Amino acid sequence: MADPHFFHNAGPFRLSELCDLVGGILSEGANPNLLIHDVASLEASDHTQVSFLDNKKYLSDFEITKAGVCIVDPKFSSKKPNNTALILTSKPYKAYALIAQKFYPKPQHNTSSIHVSAVIDDCAQIGDKCHISAGVYIGKNVVIGDGCVIEPNAVIGDGVKVGSNTLLGANSSLEYCLLGDNCQIHAGVRIGNRGFGFAMEPDGYIDVPQLGRVIIGNDVEVGANSCIDRGAGPDTIIGDGTKIDNLVQIGHNVKMGKQCVVVAQSGIAGSATLDDYVVMGAQSGVAGHISMGAGVQIAGRAAVIKDVEAGQVVAGTPAMPIKDFFRLVAMWKKQLNTKKG
Repeated sequence: MADPHFFHNAGPFRLSELCDLVGGILSEGANPNLLIHDVASLEASDHTQVSFLDNKKYLSDFEITKAGVCIVDPKFSSKKPNNTALILTSKPYKAYALIAQKFYPKPQHNTSSIHVSAVIDDCAQIGDKCHISAGVYIGKNVVIGDGCVIEPNAVIGDGVKVGSNTLLGANSSLEYCLLGDNCQIHAGVRIGNRGFGFAMEPDGYIDVPQLGRVIIGNDVEVGANSCIDRGAGPDTIIGDGTKIDNLVQIGHNVKMGKQCVVVAQSGIAGSATLDDYVVMGAQSGVAGHISMGAGVQIAGRAAVIKDVEAGQVVAGTPAMPIKDFFRLVAMWKKQLNTKKG
């Protein structure tokens, strides 16, 4: 059970309501009026809670769970305990996410609230029902959409525009950027800092003015302490629905399509292009001025130094098709074993 000091539970809900929410089917004999009070893991749940099975690795936990309800693919339904009802769906993880959101919805602010210590320029425009916390700074000609939450000590530089229902985390800073609706910018994020650009001369390095912006689409999430540099002339662009994890670096002029995923400690060098649905595993990197086609998947710690065609899965340093990488690994192991013999 989630700690009530931090999370507000909106339940209980009838089983039928939860099933309808996700478009599932109740298992035979399930009581549609059963009250469900919370979500929980398979091993920790009880008869008042709902859990889920999405990975057959946890099938043994499913077989002995005490959950009142479990969300599961129909192919595993025969493995259920006698006292557990099922919500049957081909996408149990998605269904669990929707149900968990129902039990623990995002806090809603029905009125505007601005802390007395916030510093807001007279030229800034603040939308309705915004919650602005202590120590926030909002500069000239800033536009904040309706329903935004700005957490303590966030800094929003001159001219920045923030869409509606967007969260700006504590100690985040935004400059030279335009954000869409329904974004989540977590604590310590830096958006719009100058890009890393300079002319290297024997007598010293000469900074190149970074005259672009950062354009972030709708429904984008940027994890804690990540940095997105503004463009040098062209803009840095992050597409709708993209998810960026903690501690990610995105260089100037990078262009990312919609619904990309960039996992923690990864880096994208300047002027690289990622098409829609590209996924980068943890600590992977993409070199500058190269392109990733739609749906490319980059394994953790891989280093991509040349263009990758759409749909490819790559691994290793330098990155190569993942089948080639594992062939090399097998060859290396065989050579090591031969030397040992």
